[in-house]
Amino acid sequence: MKWLADMGVSPRTVAWLRERGEEALHLREEGLQRAKDPAILKKARTEGRILLTMDLDFGYLLAVSGQHLPSVVLFRLADERPDSVNARLAEVLAQRGADLEAGAIVTVTENALRVRRLPIRRESP
Repeated sequence: MKWLADMGVSPRTVAWLRERGEEALHLREEGLQRAKDPAILKKARTEGRILLTMDLDFGYLLAVSGQHLPSVVLFRLADERPDSVNARLAEVLAQRGADLEAGAIVTVTENALRVRRLPIRRESP
């Protein structure tokens, strides 16, 4: 899998992914630390990357876009230190890799992984 880490995600998580043999980039490495959210989503989609973020805006933008990619891993952790993020990300990889490849938003908390398959369809009243 290919990954793109948003600014809230530590470069240590990118290094951890690379140690596992994954292709991972951090926005800072690309000089995109000030990029707007839509441009970040477009980069992830164009390059076939899964976005790692702590920013709720990405889930909203994907929901209203109707797009089925890019997948997003959204961390909602009280402990955002890289070791905690990496441990939970290892669980995401083990349990939800197929969902991410197909198109999904995986919300990660300390106790759960919630998966919303993309595209998110608006429910009729």
